[in-house]
Amino acid sequence: MHAFDVLGDPVRRRILELLADGEQTSGSVTATIRAEFGISQPAVSQHLRVLRESGFATVRPEGTRRLYAVNPGALQELDAWLNRFRGMWDQRLDALATELARGKRERRIAQARASETGSAANIDREETDTP
Repeated sequence: MHAFDVLGDPVRRRILELLADGEQTSGSVTATIRAEFGISQPAVSQHLRVLRESGFATVRPEGTRRLYAVNPGALQELDAWLNRFRGMWDQRLDALATELARGKRERRIAQARASETGSAANIDREETDTP
């Protein structure tokens, strides 16, 4: 399964968020996911299996429990792949920020001019109203 297919599921993304806080027992993950998504224990187990088989999560036995954790290597590989595209977005977001700043500056200038024009008009009215 492709990494984006794995991470495209909101349940699996939430499981990874839980595991990012540290190792979790399968029971703990199941309880949280069942409460938040209303899915069955076998469905949660299936999501854990997909994460494990795709390399995004690791599992280790501890007595009768199974402890799951995030595999940072898989996320680093994905991050490295995405990094190729960040430059494109960084440039576009920088350009957008420049345009937004320019628009704010132009609005401030226009408001200041309108305020000055309004003040000048009031002064002219006051001078013509005086006998």
